[in-house]
Amino acid sequence: APSAALSCVLPLGPHLVATGDDGGGLKVWDLRKGCAVLEAQQHEDYVSAMAVDGAGRMLLTASGDGTMGVFNVKRCRFELLSEPQSGDLTSISLLKRGKKVACGSSEGTIYLFNWNGFGATSDRFALRAESVDCMVPITESIMCTGSLDGVIRAVNVLPNRVLGCVGQHPGEPIEQLAVVPGGQLLASCAHDQKVKFWDISSLGSMVVDEYRKKKKRGGPLKALSSKAAGSGEDFFADLREEPMAAAPTESDSDDSD
Repeated sequence: APSAALSCVLPLGPHLVATGDDGGGLKVWDLRKGCAVLEAQQHEDYVSAMAVDGAGRMLLTASGDGTMGVFNVKRCRFELLSEPQSGDLTSISLLKRGKKVACGSSEGTIYLFNWNGFGATSDRFALRAESVDCMVPITESIMCTGSLDGVIRAVNVLPNRVLGCVGQHPGEPIEQLAVVPGGQLLASCAHDQKVKFWDISSLGSMVVDEYRKKKKRGGPLKALSSKAAGSGEDFFADLREEPMAAAPTESDSDDSD
């Protein structure tokens, strides 16, 4: 096992498992051989999340040092690191049939990379959230994100939109999200020591218009189900913030750099 504590684990196939540790180390283990077939120490901080392409060839890592790592599993070698971003990279997902890579950050920004353009971001947009600690793809364009504020947001990528609130663990940071087999339910766990299940069956049929409608700055998130609203309008009251000139809003969150 690694000398540092494990921070994430990802199965790569029937016989391969990737592990990341708190020291920034990555190992790919072959269960048939009982040893690591790839070892790398490219990150300067913990490995927060990993993702692999559909062919099981390229492994992507997000790290607390603000970089995304790219590793070739088939050839057992390190490829490259992206340029560092502001804040920790905390989560990673593949979208758009593997043509886009989305990374969440501790500052509430989602960074987008083109496949085979891993060195620099192609786009970014800020959510009205304290962080993007975890994310899971729902469709090729829509994913759900979890944050320190306990809110699960449905987010569309390209066009970049926050669609609304799927559910929440009020006041408790969300640690992990997972889609239940069948794709009808989303499971979430948080510091309240509860696993909650949310109906996401409607997300697959949502159509996001390229045209951005103007909304009132600081307005509440749209509830995507009756359970997502929690106790009603009172729950969303604490999500409103005083307007600030530089503060991103849910409706204006798709500005690109």
